[in-house]
Amino acid sequence: MTVATVIRPEADPSPASGRAKVAVLRTRPRTVLEDVGRAMRLAEYQQHLPKGPLTGLKINITWQVYYPGCSTTPWQLEGVTRTLLDDGHPRESLLGVHNRTVVVDSKVGEINNKHAPVLRKMGVGWVHTFEPDVEWTYYEPKSPLLVLDRIFPDGIKIPKMLIGMNMIHMPTMKTHVFTGTTGAMKNAFGGLLHDKRHWTHSVIHETLVDLLAIQKEIHPGVFAVMDGTIAGDGPGPRAMIPHVANLMLASADQVAIDAVAAKLMGFDPLKFKYIRLAHELGLGCGDVRDIEIVGEDISEINLRFRGNEDTFASWGQKLIYHGPLKPLEGLLLRSPLVPWSFAASRLYHDAFWYRYVGRRRVEAMMRTEWGRLFETYPI
Repeated sequence: MTVATVIRPEADPSPASGRAKVAVLRTRPRTVLEDVGRAMRLAEYQQHLPKGPLTGLKINITWQVYYPGCSTTPWQLEGVTRTLLDDGHPRESLLGVHNRTVVVDSKVGEINNKHAPVLRKMGVGWVHTFEPDVEWTYYEPKSPLLVLDRIFPDGIKIPKMLIGMNMIHMPTMKTHVFTGTTGAMKNAFGGLLHDKRHWTHSVIHETLVDLLAIQKEIHPGVFAVMDGTIAGDGPGPRAMIPHVANLMLASADQVAIDAVAAKLMGFDPLKFKYIRLAHELGLGCGDVRDIEIVGEDISEINLRFRGNEDTFASWGQKLIYHGPLKPLEGLLLRSPLVPWSFAASRLYHDAFWYRYVGRRRVEAMMRTEWGRLFETYPI
């Protein structure tokens, strides 16, 4: 191990007791900022996020271009920030958090997805964790792990600044080619792990569970606000069909909010391994029957998403992670040859798919109320 600093928290933060609670609201562009705050308060966020520590706003940038349903929306970010400020969180205690993604440029993405203008308007700073002045340190989890200690035997390296920080995850409601659905639990994947996190893709479900266990150790409070105003179905997290769903979710239970989102999309949450494992290990509640859902009656909501599709890129990745090319995984994805995979992903998604498929879908969504709202935000 080359870094001497190993962080061990003195004590685990005590999670709030009681039944898991998820707020679900129907929303519209004209009320969405107020609805974000209402969802957060219905989910009792103030009981889970102490005002003393710094609070990170974990922004999700899945693509550096704007693609509806793909990344944190500007109204989601603005609504969360306004609510915190209105409820007495000091402006200087809030910090937008971006992570590096080897196939996505977050500094371009924060402009195209209009995150930077929102934070600038709100007077809140932000950080990109891959910047040279951000210190990364080895963290030794107190909880037994499923896979991360084997994948990274030299130690699990995380941004030191995140230790002791509250975290609010801001995912979108969408499907995913590797995890079935993606949401609050997956949002920590980029924030906590370094550039080699693609080493975990073959055991991605177990990895998300390990990361949730680590979050419970390092963050005094964890909360999630999920944007389902435009939800994505198909081979996510990028090449999806966007659907106007007019939903907003909030919860302090990362497993529960992902489970409710999966239910709303039309799936059985416990059939997704990452939700089931986290539920079985007591890291949250994945059984919707045991979750208190406040706000809307969701019994009649079913988006009837399919979700079980692949792109050419994800099909190729699965051949490496789970198929006949598995013996070559180390050579193809853990050696100096690995940049080929990053280049292939950019070539497929940016040069081909977005240009010939995605752009038409974006243009169609920009004619909706949500598209018109997006255009009102400055660049």
